[in-house]
Amino acid sequence: MVLLILLAALAIWALVATVVELRRDGYRATPTDWSRVAEREPLHRAESGHAYR
Repeated sequence: MVLLILLAALAIWALVATVVELRRDGYRATPTDWSRVAEREPLHRAESGHAYR
């Protein structure tokens, strides 16, 4: 029984630690800074005879 309690405590600790790390890892969807994107048309270099999807 003590082993099950320790295993459950370890699982809860791992779950909480995972949530905390995911919240502070800095990975967020950020808008594109269009002033840093190269100015060219995507079809500028397109070749005839190719199927672009």
